[in-house]
Amino acid sequence: MNRRLFLRNGGLTGLALSTFSLPACDSKPPATKDAAASTATPDAFALHEATLSDLQQQLQSGQRTARSLVELYQQRIKAIDQSGPTLRSVIELNPDALRLADQLDQERKAGKIRGPLHGVPVLIKDNIDTGDQMQTTAGSLALSGHKAAQDAFIVKKLREAGAVLLGKTNLSEWANFRSSRSTSGWSSRGGQTKNPHVLDRTPSGSSSGSGAAVSANLCALAIGTETDGSIVSPSSCSGVVGIKPTVGMWSRAGIIPISATQDTAGPMARTVRDAAMLLGALAGPDAQDAATQASAGKLHADYTKFLDANGLQGKRLGVEKAHLTGNNDAVPLFRQAVGLLKAQGATVVEIDLLKEVEPLGGAEFDVLLYEFKDGVNKYLATANAPVKTLADVMAYNTQHADKAMPFFQQEILEQAEKTDGLGSAKYQAALRKSHEGARRALDTALQTHKLDAIVGITNAPAPCIDLVNGDYWPGPGFSSPAAMAGYPHITVPMGQAHGLPVGLSFVAGAWQEAALLPLAYAYEQASRQRKAPQFRGALAG
Repeated sequence: MNRRLFLRNGGLTGLALSTFSLPACDSKPPATKDAAASTATPDAFALHEATLSDLQQQLQSGQRTARSLVELYQQRIKAIDQSGPTLRSVIELNPDALRLADQLDQERKAGKIRGPLHGVPVLIKDNIDTGDQMQTTAGSLALSGHKAAQDAFIVKKLREAGAVLLGKTNLSEWANFRSSRSTSGWSSRGGQTKNPHVLDRTPSGSSSGSGAAVSANLCALAIGTETDGSIVSPSSCSGVVGIKPTVGMWSRAGIIPISATQDTAGPMARTVRDAAMLLGALAGPDAQDAATQASAGKLHADYTKFLDANGLQGKRLGVEKAHLTGNNDAVPLFRQAVGLLKAQGATVVEIDLLKEVEPLGGAEFDVLLYEFKDGVNKYLATANAPVKTLADVMAYNTQHADKAMPFFQQEILEQAEKTDGLGSAKYQAALRKSHEGARRALDTALQTHKLDAIVGITNAPAPCIDLVNGDYWPGPGFSSPAAMAGYPHITVPMGQAHGLPVGLSFVAGAWQEAALLPLAYAYEQASRQRKAPQFRGALAG
């Protein structure tokens, strides 16, 4: 969940905030060791910026094995995540990773290659079940010790594809759905994840660890989850590619939920091609997730076949008008990106999508409150966790407030607990307003202007980590339209302001990933705005 949702519901919309530029941090995150050793030669790592193609070439040539890849990334995590800059993006390493890598190396020697993910280490968010020695906790101490009985559906597919589960990533606790004053990237189990570009800036949430880990070269691929902004926002802030698929493209079975109508997992990577490879590998219908049944006949096993460096030629793009003006540091980057889209052959039409969608935010929040209680109670009822209901979680947090709630409380959990079930007239009305309203706004814009996609600023440059006051976002964002509608959303790096990455968003209708990918890829290839992080300290002395 993107913290902007709560700001919007408090009356501070992205539009209202867009006149502010990047402030300096008034305070620093928890003290860490000097990062100088890491910043001196950030590209000295043997797998620096390695793509899936690079890794597969090394594996096929015998230059490296799956085991050696795991060992290199483990060493990188120890040096960058657990010490040095101390990013805290990885909440747990998989004790079985080397054994799994050895098995996949044996398969390769025997001539069995499962596909482009064979032998590649992948990190996944700590709200996704794995039926192994790793815990699944959503970052909450209330779920500490919880080991799932079986893999989530997408984890089964990940294993079938030959990936090595390297570990799990830290996140905003309960996917940022605990408090209106929470801090993105902080969890009571994992502590505070940092932005690898500037260490006192937020990594955004809730897939904070996944975004930071990919950007810092702790893995080539990671999986995040999104309800509203939790893949695309941390991808933007960490300077990586993130794809929020159409709801139902990837199964949600075995993932700790917020919303049955908006939740989805998705790939986070350093390139569009790598994200596309993972996208197709994990897509498919699952009997345990009814939303996936709508995917029949709409999926592709290989989405890389749609990547086209000339993919913008002749396309019509709607540009969010509200993002073209204001003093926010993201605005000039966006205007430059729009110019590049035109130079690559796209026709640009200004539209006012956010004006239609932002009034739906209150209804969206109500939907999430109702669906969170329903979904979490169902998940916990059959889990091996020490808590069995949302009420149990709240009681645990209260009893262990010094560790579970040292910075912010749990008022959103309390609001959710008070809801009266999915049969409620209030819930049904809110769902119609938010879900149907967002779809209508997007579909109308796309159809009226004959658009192939809509583009906007994913979010502003990352503000400061503030464990006392919580998140604030002094600038525009673009996650909610696609999130409420359940439509696909891809973000690609479009530049930096003061060394802080900003992403460009591409949004289209349901099941249009194959149409979005060539647009995102063509922009990526023409702009080349991905920059590896330098692990800089505070911007202001």
